[in-house]
Amino acid sequence: MATSNLPATTDSVAKALEAKSPSEAISILYSVLEDPSSSPEALRIKEQAVTNLSDILTQENKAEDLRQLLVQLRPFFSLIPKAKTAKIVRGIIDAVAKIPGTTDLQITLCKEMVDWTRAEKRTFLRQRVEARLAALLMENKEYVEALALLTNLVKEVRRLDDKLLLVDIDLLESKLHFSLRNLPKAKAALTAARTAANAIYVPPAQQGTIDLQSGILHAEEKDYKTAYSYFFEAFESFNALGDPRAIFSLKYMLLCKIMVSQADDVTSIISSKAGLQYVGPDLDAMKAVADAHGKRSLKLFENALRDYKAQLEEDPIVHRHLSSLYDTLLEQNLCRLIEPFSRVEIPHIAELIELPVDHVEKKLSQMILDKKFAGTLDQGAGCLIIFEDVKTDAIYSATLDTISNMGKVVDSLYARSAKIMA
Repeated sequence: MATSNLPATTDSVAKALEAKSPSEAISILYSVLEDPSSSPEALRIKEQAVTNLSDILTQENKAEDLRQLLVQLRPFFSLIPKAKTAKIVRGIIDAVAKIPGTTDLQITLCKEMVDWTRAEKRTFLRQRVEARLAALLMENKEYVEALALLTNLVKEVRRLDDKLLLVDIDLLESKLHFSLRNLPKAKAALTAARTAANAIYVPPAQQGTIDLQSGILHAEEKDYKTAYSYFFEAFESFNALGDPRAIFSLKYMLLCKIMVSQADDVTSIISSKAGLQYVGPDLDAMKAVADAHGKRSLKLFENALRDYKAQLEEDPIVHRHLSSLYDTLLEQNLCRLIEPFSRVEIPHIAELIELPVDHVEKKLSQMILDKKFAGTLDQGAGCLIIFEDVKTDAIYSATLDTISNMGKVVDSLYARSAKIMA
């Protein structure tokens, strides 16, 4: 910080912009903020100085300085309208979020601001900072604390009927319950978000987020056709805005096509005008999976999972569905291979399917326990013994049905005779 104060004037801000180094510009802007003047023009210049200062600190990756700036600005916040205070606070928190590896610092910063807003009785700002804090806690996998915070916040916001904030909170609650694998509550929260959104104008980015969450929940219920339509809507919204989430929406669209055995459509979607904008590892990964699925090749499938681990394994939504698809393909291939045999060596099956022996043996034992086929593993001989399907004798069940029907006839005749005698 500079030792002498500079007046809060346009020339001072311009001087900071013309500074030779970021450190010099930061020093000048801090000096402008220390000007004791509180005239309307000085306050306006200070607001501009705060914006410029936060931009420079973000570029220099000085997250801790941004946190200290927010503390130092508290006396200044008492001089400007509450709406401008909220804009500045949220802007600085967003600036910290742009710096990599600052999740813990953001959580600490939000908690400090929640305490300050409670003391200052700034309800509007507190609710929005708490919503941001809940999102950060969820991202940090602190689900219990996030859920407790959201539960109280939802009740409070519903009383105030702040529908725009309510959409954000309900959507966040849906994501949180989905992370906790509580699908009924995730769907209920999403329905509440849609209901609130229908009553107001929702920005395209927020509408895209709602559609993306809707697609994820429908995909979880194996309704891939409906999920595809929601992902498509989300993709259109994000693509128009240049939002980086567009690539995820497109990836999930391709996932839905693969899951409904329409892998041939993946190439055409990627080569379309919209798809060509996002050509990269994510789309290459989905194309590799589609090729493996189209050829029914487990080896190609495993190669894709290995080569594109970051795009497939580390994306929890894609990973969950592809794991299910891989298991289905593996079972289908194994059933097809063992069908001609009554006794076959496990290494021979592993060689035919091009997978490790222990992997094949484990899967066969699981399929036997799940009654996918009748058989047993002779581990001493390293063989799989397949039992013949025992045909169920239909005479026994038919006899039981006949006796049951005769019993109903006798009961009916007894009831009629009882009426006649009466």
